[in-house]
Amino acid sequence: MYFPPFWYLLWFFVSFFGVLSWYLRTYTERVQLLRFVAISGVISMITLLIWTLTMDV
Repeated sequence: MYFPPFWYLLWFFVSFFGVLSWYLRTYTERVQLLRFVAISGVISMITLLIWTLTMDV
């Protein structure tokens, strides 16, 4: 199955925001930044999921 390049960029954002939110929660006290990063990761994952499920095979 072939995925467009932007799909892989979105996959990178999901991974990046996941790791960054773990780091912020574990090693810092920056609650507002943690919320922003976590929400960005959720939006990226939902977009990736919808895009993947609606692709023509």
